[in-house]
Amino acid sequence: MGKTVHISELMAHSRVQFGTSGARGLVADMTDEVCYAYTAAFIKYLEQKGELLGHDRRIAIAGDLRPSSNRIMAAVASAVTDRGFESFNCGKLPSPAIALYGIEQKIPAIMVTGSHIPEARNGIKFNKASGEILKDDEEGIRQQRLDLPDHFDEKGMFRNPVAIGSLEQEAAQSYLRRWIEAFPADCLKGERLGLYGHSAVGRDILYQIYVELGAEVEKLGYTDTFVPVDTEAIRPEDVELGLRWSEQHAFDAIVSTDGDSDRPLISDEHGRWLRGDVAGILCARYCGADVVVTPVSCNTAVEKCQAFKEVRRTRIGSPYVIDEMLRAVDEGARRVVGYEANGGFLTASPIEVNGGILDPLPTRDAVIVHLSILCTSIQTGLPISRLVAELPQRFTASDRLKEFPTEKSHAKIATLLEGGNAAIEASFGALGPVIETDHTDGLRITFESGEILHLRPSGNAPELRCYTEADSEARVREINAIGIEVLNTWRD
Repeated sequence: MGKTVHISELMAHSRVQFGTSGARGLVADMTDEVCYAYTAAFIKYLEQKGELLGHDRRIAIAGDLRPSSNRIMAAVASAVTDRGFESFNCGKLPSPAIALYGIEQKIPAIMVTGSHIPEARNGIKFNKASGEILKDDEEGIRQQRLDLPDHFDEKGMFRNPVAIGSLEQEAAQSYLRRWIEAFPADCLKGERLGLYGHSAVGRDILYQIYVELGAEVEKLGYTDTFVPVDTEAIRPEDVELGLRWSEQHAFDAIVSTDGDSDRPLISDEHGRWLRGDVAGILCARYCGADVVVTPVSCNTAVEKCQAFKEVRRTRIGSPYVIDEMLRAVDEGARRVVGYEANGGFLTASPIEVNGGILDPLPTRDAVIVHLSILCTSIQTGLPISRLVAELPQRFTASDRLKEFPTEKSHAKIATLLEGGNAAIEASFGALGPVIETDHTDGLRITFESGEILHLRPSGNAPELRCYTEADSEARVREINAIGIEVLNTWRD
């Protein structure tokens, strides 16, 4: 027997912390021992909750295309086996695909991914049989104490190689069937799509889905080098790629995702990427939602368009969105959906689409956004740019300070809050008088002009994010630049 660890202490010592629905950290800190311990604690927590009492002893595992994912998947598989369960290797799959498989099979599912963050970082995303873990579950996992086996050397790495297990194809096929059975065959017939695949784990299965549904699809930008595509803070080089590809190929749209393929990118016919919270409005409308749940940072056009019976605002992060979605279902709402500023779309109710039914999938998904917007364009005869133009014209932008310690972010925002409106206006004087502040998540400031500046430490990485909203694209970029300029002074 090795040593005894308490997960809360391990978090402090290893610097691997809970992000969205799982652990995130530098690959160098995510040793085999740390990844094993987190996974074993997750399983032990589920056992204590009585959620692993069935006859099916499988736990599904998948990963993204980062170089470190295979090693971490092996550490996860070892923990699963040592806890007395069968490690079921589903291979390299989108996060929503492995989550869907777990829900359908009523088994836990674990995804090794760092999502959109750089290659030097990775993570482990935990899903119960009912879907991704929520904040209460994180606390339960954090409180676990474990006796670790003597598998590891002094650096926390396996003494002997560990196998992941033979590859199974069931989860990939299940995700493919979800879309081609719900949407009519040839519903995308005549569409010319570019698929910006980069290093997204879902690139091949997305290609298969859209070809099966009748689109002409051209693969773009595939690479074996991991690319940190962030759908919430689109890189300038990706903006340029979209415009250039559209001009060269005359696509109806270009589609893409982040690294684990749960957050969508979709462009209009001119190659201009839609903001995730604008794409979310179009998708929610296509789904016929009565209740939309979205974080406080998202575009206020969702209220202004008056397309939904109710809009509920939450803290940022899919666990908060899911929790509020489930509350709305319990209160009798009929079609409950949610989306985030990164475009990830979640459903808590069965959704009827073109005569087919999509079962609830309360985790971020990209494909539903792509298909909803493409089908809306085809059915209305309007290009995607017109669909966007017909929404209330509120524009959002976001940027971030990288490598900015989370503790420092919280301290700086706390200082602003202590100083009240006077301190905010002293820092952001160019934006005018403050009329309202919202502390739901970070600090969201509404100015007399109606413009919005929202500051929030990231939950997944040492980054300080700056969200802005205004009535024109030029102005929203201007005030975002003002915000980032002020935040850069905080580095001193």
